[in-house]
Amino acid sequence: MGNQIIKDHKQSILFISRPNCSVCHGLLPQVKDLMEDYPAVKLGHVNADEVQEIAGSFTIFTVPVILVFVEGQEYVREARIVHMDLFNQKINKIYKNLIG
Repeated sequence: MGNQIIKDHKQSILFISRPNCSVCHGLLPQVKDLMEDYPAVKLGHVNADEVQEIAGSFTIFTVPVILVFVEGQEYVREARIVHMDLFNQKINKIYKNLIG
């Protein structure tokens, strides 16, 4: 699932979570809202309980994790507590410099 999104889209973000994670449930809507400002970036959501190999594939030890990829290369990794203002600054910089 995650690898396909990365392969199919020049710019992508993977949001990796688990169903019993309250931080995940609070963060995902914020990330979805933020991504409306970056239409060229594909947002994918992966349930780590359903896709158990995701943890090994991306070396994930906790959730939530947000991974930002440009042309298949990981540019940003945020885990557990994500400060949305700082995350937005990082995305904006990548978006302006590499995409738009």
